Amino acid sequence: MSHSIIKVLLVDDSAVIRGLMTQAINLDAKVKVVGSAMHGQSALIWLQKNQADVVVLDVEMPVMDGISCLKQLRQLYPELPVIMASSLTRAGAEVTLQALDLGAAGCIPKPVATNATAAIEQVARDLLPLIKALVNKHDTDKSDYSRFPTNVAQRPAKTPMVMVVGASTGGPNALKAMLTALPEKFSIPILIAQHMPPLFTRTLAEHIERETKRPTSEARDGALIERNHIYIAPGDFHMVIDKHNDRMIIRLNQDEPEHFCRPSVNPLYASAAKWYGSSVLAVMLTGMGDDGIEGAESISERKGYIIAQDEQSSVVWGMPGAIAKAGLASQVLPLRNIAPELARLCSL
Repeated sequence: MSHSIIKVLLVDDSAVIRGLMTQAINLDAKVKVVGSAMHGQSALIWLQKNQADVVVLDVEMPVMDGISCLKQLRQLYPELPVIMASSLTRAGAEVTLQALDLGAAGCIPKPVATNATAAIEQVARDLLPLIKALVNKHDTDKSDYSRFPTNVAQRPAKTPMVMVVGASTGGPNALKAMLTALPEKFSIPILIAQHMPPLFTRTLAEHIERETKRPTSEARDGALIERNHIYIAPGDFHMVIDKHNDRMIIRLNQDEPEHFCRPSVNPLYASAAKWYGSSVLAVMLTGMGDDGIEGAESISERKGYIIAQDEQSSVVWGMPGAIAKAGLASQVLPLRNIAPELARLCSL
């Protein structure tokens, strides 16, 4: 697949959006829009006679909406990656998280730029790397796990006092699986940088609180970091740890994106290393790219403990793979094993 053209099916009821997305996708010679449909039912009919490597699916459409179409796609073509394209609204965020629960591989915001050139650039930046990461995942050789430390029965240098988590593509489902599996008495604060746009992160926090029964919020600038709480970095803001009057607090900023991301995992990891040192427990979940690699180096230098999700259970093994390949991971574990290991490391 990596040596041939990646075929994309676009499904959106707006001719304007389909046109913008087609122009953006076709900027890359290795990716091509081979079909388009105005609603879900039309997309399913197209797929009966044609092949696609990935589907980009609108959420709100007449005749058959994105959720209804996604359910059928998962049944008929379980290996076909589906990317949801959603409007940047609360309703769009709710439906997108529902789609991710149902098996969508990723999501992107619909273009909001006022001119066509800027909109095409936005789509190309958000969509092209995701398409290639999802499709090429099935074409790469599985890593030789003997090269990475796995299932190492070692303990952190000090008792963990904070947990910092990075996630991107596939992250919402991985977060839910990991956090709901933690024992009730796992009480150290959890700070999460998940690559998501504004509004989506607030909705994600609400979903996680509902699923875990733990106090969970989109982080606020200046908020005290409290035990048994989960904090999600807001979309378009970096989240870092700071100290004020002998108490650890959260700071938010809109410094330049790191690894093309804001929020980025990097500043969260680096600030955790600065203030907590060897008491940091870090987790890197599924995601494309290598955001967080420099922050992980800081944690490792200060003897913090880092768990990376393994390749087999990741939607895309970019971010955790970068940490594993750099030798920074204390352990590389399947998603299902991470929560039990976190509990063990905290002596629960």
